[in-house]
Amino acid sequence: MAAKTFDMIVIGAGPGGYVAAIRGAQLGLNVAIVEREHMGGICLNWGCIPTKALLRSSEVFHLMHRAKEFGLKADGVDYDLDAVVKRSRGVAKQLNSGVSHLMKKNKVAVFMGEASLPAKGKVSVKTDKGTEDLTAKNIILATGARARELPGLEADGDLVWTYKHALLPPRMPKKLLVIGSGAIGIEFASFYNTLGADTTVVEVMDRVLPVEDAEISAFAKKAFVKQGMKIREKAMVKQLDRAKGKVTAHIETGGKVEKQDFDTVISAVGIVGNVEGLGLEALGVKVDRTHVVTDEFCRTGIDGLYAIGDIAGAPWLAHKASHEGVMVAELVAGKHAHPVKPESIAGCTYCHPQVASVGFTEAQAKEKGFDVKVGRFPFIGNGKAIALGEPEGLVKTVFDAKTGELLGAHMVGAEVTELIQGYVVGRQLETTEEDLMHTVFPHPTLSEMMHESVLDAYGRAVHF
Repeated sequence: MAAKTFDMIVIGAGPGGYVAAIRGAQLGLNVAIVEREHMGGICLNWGCIPTKALLRSSEVFHLMHRAKEFGLKADGVDYDLDAVVKRSRGVAKQLNSGVSHLMKKNKVAVFMGEASLPAKGKVSVKTDKGTEDLTAKNIILATGARARELPGLEADGDLVWTYKHALLPPRMPKKLLVIGSGAIGIEFASFYNTLGADTTVVEVMDRVLPVEDAEISAFAKKAFVKQGMKIREKAMVKQLDRAKGKVTAHIETGGKVEKQDFDTVISAVGIVGNVEGLGLEALGVKVDRTHVVTDEFCRTGIDGLYAIGDIAGAPWLAHKASHEGVMVAELVAGKHAHPVKPESIAGCTYCHPQVASVGFTEAQAKEKGFDVKVGRFPFIGNGKAIALGEPEGLVKTVFDAKTGELLGAHMVGAEVTELIQGYVVGRQLETTEEDLMHTVFPHPTLSEMMHESVLDAYGRAVHF
């Protein structure tokens, strides 16, 4: 059987791959996409989307308990974990079929199966029905990543969970240990803690949410502790002893090991790229610690072979993958493409309170030799935040004292994952403090705090 020929083949239909395929099709390329499991990838089926659905349920549950504060009555407030999970799966399913529809609409050929690259420009797909041979001058690797498993701390789906088990919990944890306090760890800790699990978070670095600005991490930690979470920083889980219905964790802090019992452990200690079984070694593709090495245009150094998204390294964010997908599709179609700058990509964490940031932290800006001006504005000084009953939070902005360039913005509090985009647009348009000061922000909104934080950097804050 002759091989099917395309202009571009995308391997992996997550937020990087499927977006690359759509953009390629829009530009008139004949595109194929190969996916071994789910259209929409991890993000849509087992990551970003279903976790937000779960967190929304816990947020509403939390608010129901606060009904009295708002002059409302809600008695006997409870939850049904199965129904919460069912709603989350329904949301994921709806979007999954949406991606399939988009492939049809854009006339992208879909091959469900396991892909490998037997030679340059060739893709072999193992499907249920046999093997399909495809060829294309341009191939995009968008195979994503999976949870990192540490020796001795491997998941078993019963006592020790990965994010997948945590999304389809066999039961409600009573005493929960979360290993790792990056976005995934802290979101699950937040969800289960809100529903009443006695939650402990262990983080090897010196603070929770270690990629965030130190001040924001400290603020978030205080809020988590107030909600009853136990946070252990500069700590390490050395081993897990599993018995019937319980796990004994050996937690080391400052050279001392103590044992603690839990009924459930969630491991969220980072991710590894899906680089195996593709035939990358034989092609001479450089792989560094499970990630494909690329240049700023996602080129692998092998003619016509690109890598985007999680497989191409940090930041491991869906929106970074999508943007890289668009950029590569435009390159392939002969358009003028702009590289994606990591420091222009916002990070959002949907714990309670939410955390969001873009650009350099205050410490990073100083390390890079900038003379900085820093502004802060607390939620307690904002009318809308008080009216919402969300007076705890902080907006922090970092400017270059010499040029007024906005170097970074960092927030913790209600709805900051939506607010951050204002600063992202500002950075994209190369805004200065003056532009932001002259911008009229609507009242009463949470966004006014962004304005005040800018003003504060220059000693001009009005409401604080």
